[in-house]
Amino acid sequence: MRRGEVAKGSKTALVTGASKGIGRCYALRLADLGYNVVMVASTASELEATADEVRAAYPDVRVKHLAKDLATPTAAAEMFAWTEEQGIKVDVLINNAGMFSFCNILNTPKERIERVITLHAITATQMCRLYAADMIARGGGHILNMSSYSIWMPYPGLSLYSASKAYLKSFSVAFSKEVRDKGVKVSALCPAGIATDLYGLPRNLQQLGLKIGGLMSPESCARRGLNGMFRGQRCKVPDWWFRLFIPICQCLCGAPMRWLRNFTMKFQK
Repeated sequence: MRRGEVAKGSKTALVTGASKGIGRCYALRLADLGYNVVMVASTASELEATADEVRAAYPDVRVKHLAKDLATPTAAAEMFAWTEEQGIKVDVLINNAGMFSFCNILNTPKERIERVITLHAITATQMCRLYAADMIARGGGHILNMSSYSIWMPYPGLSLYSASKAYLKSFSVAFSKEVRDKGVKVSALCPAGIATDLYGLPRNLQQLGLKIGGLMSPESCARRGLNGMFRGQRCKVPDWWFRLFIPICQCLCGAPMRWLRNFTMKFQK
């Protein structure tokens, strides 16, 4: 059997941010591995279309979907209450929902600051707490939290995004040590650039990034993330060459940083 594969329909995975990009690929791959899939995203029309795609591709597993905004303080409790009401027991939790922000803090609306921190920190943490407790009561499970390579790049314009993702990585590693001996494996995935619409890149630049190796496909990212989670890796940076650049990203300062700040101002929004 492939790593993580189960008898069809015997276990259930919950994927947030599942309507497109990496989340869509997580849902498809988990269904391919035999999991029933619960798909959650904020945009109802996109989510329904993707859920129908997963159902058509994998008719032997059950697919449920829920349109929900997870960037609110009570979202995790409401999400858990909904799955309990539906009789759904989650064996794999993928906290994939995210909001990208590329803007200096002084120019960032306070509402965006609140929503990014709420989604990446509060909702993900509470989801881990609620679902991990239930997993432990039933013998164990897996949790994957989507952090980011930008945690090693606290650059101008990325202060909000990289800091919130750094919290999620730090939390995941520490939380994994708290619950591992109780049967729950927790992982943080820190991918670099992915060819999705999250960063606002046009499709032609996404294709160029894929060709030259600067961007990873969402399918590859989801596959590597799940493999790392099922292997019990606490933190995974997909692709070895990105790991080589971490020290360089951390050491960039002085004149190069001032140039970078001036250069990126025109792209911030």
